[in-house]
Amino acid sequence: MCAFFLRNGCKTHHSLHHLWRRPSIEHWNIKNHMVQHSKVYSRLPHSSYRKTKELELSNPSFLASFSGVSSSSASKVGLVGWYLQMLNSRPILTKSITCCLILTAADFSSQTIAGSLMEQYDLTRTLRMAGYGALIVGPSLHFWFNFLSRSLPKRDVITTFKKIALGQTIYGPAVNSIFFSMNAAAQGESSSEIVARLKRDLVPTVVNGLMYWPICDFITFKFVPVHLQPLVSNTFSYVWNVYLTYMASQQKVSTV
Repeated sequence: MCAFFLRNGCKTHHSLHHLWRRPSIEHWNIKNHMVQHSKVYSRLPHSSYRKTKELELSNPSFLASFSGVSSSSASKVGLVGWYLQMLNSRPILTKSITCCLILTAADFSSQTIAGSLMEQYDLTRTLRMAGYGALIVGPSLHFWFNFLSRSLPKRDVITTFKKIALGQTIYGPAVNSIFFSMNAAAQGESSSEIVARLKRDLVPTVVNGLMYWPICDFITFKFVPVHLQPLVSNTFSYVWNVYLTYMASQQKVSTV
């Protein structure tokens, strides 16, 4: 009897030990998957892997696009980053040049719409608009928006409407008066002719501005940071300056 149990016990122990060391189906599947993955990876060219790593290390925006976190170096790449940096370092000069370019494009569009290009392009008129944008509008917008931001720092609806009202009653009429006066003087008009032009053109211009600028100003004051407000305002002013240059190009008022 003891010999029987010893003999059968040894067989049972040998069977359990064999089952223990036998790999399972899941083990073989995982091992085969790892081997296939390593084979596919090994077939990739080493140069492609090296170029990918070099791209990740040399271009921070590559990593930022996947991580969703913008780094300081990635934000400085490109035209937008350069422009924002120039706004911080040289705000008045940057805003003046921006306004100069926008008013130049607006006058070009105005002459195209009016059909002047079919006859003869008035380069002097465009240069007057460019100078007006660089010397008057650009710097004045910088100081005006900073003044409103300090005087009315809140950005709620009531404060936004106050800023709009100040712009339509103070800044808008003042800048339009300067524009008509400078443009008329550059064309050789006398003081009496300039006054007559202002009486004829200033009031209709201000009234038409009330139908256009309040919506633009609401978007600018409510949703745009103060250092970008002149840029957004100049963008809106493209359409407005097409109209303004058309008004300024009308014939002078006869004072006889």
